[in-house]
Amino acid sequence: MSKIGRKPIDIGSAKIEIKEQQVHYSGKKGTGFYVLPEELVATLEGTQLSLSLKNAKPSNDSNRIWGLHRALLANAIKGCQQEFERTVIITGLGFKAAIAGAKITFSLGFSHKIEFPLPKEVSLEVDKTGQRLIFRSVDRELLGLVCSQVRALRPPEPYKGTGIKFENEVIVRKAGKTKASA
Repeated sequence: MSKIGRKPIDIGSAKIEIKEQQVHYSGKKGTGFYVLPEELVATLEGTQLSLSLKNAKPSNDSNRIWGLHRALLANAIKGCQQEFERTVIITGLGFKAAIAGAKITFSLGFSHKIEFPLPKEVSLEVDKTGQRLIFRSVDRELLGLVCSQVRALRPPEPYKGTGIKFENEVIVRKAGKTKASA
């Protein structure tokens, strides 16, 4: 049984205000609120925010809900203090990306360029080669969604390893064809 829900959340320099089932947070990067389900209660003790169950005896379902909402709330509070960052690498001859206003223009070996709209909550930094993209956002869920949508434009292929991949992703390579011996 997981005990993630029992761990207190370190709020750091964020300001927290609890109003019934809503936890309002604000930091130097952003503000927001998180709505807790009816089974959970939030308490603030110094610089620690704790979530606990309303009923004393936890069940498997309540433990899952407890751990999930503790992790989501911890990510939201961490995001209001510092931005999350994810790096995407483009591999391939002539494959690159360029920023044009609020859109990213990709050249990925197709007969046409692909324009991808970038949400305003996500910022992007592209190096001078156009093959290393660094996405930043205070919303961890949105950041992961945008990065996975960009990766889906040209997933890495197993023979040459060309395509779009995450920085720490390992591509399992396959052996190519070999000449048949007579």
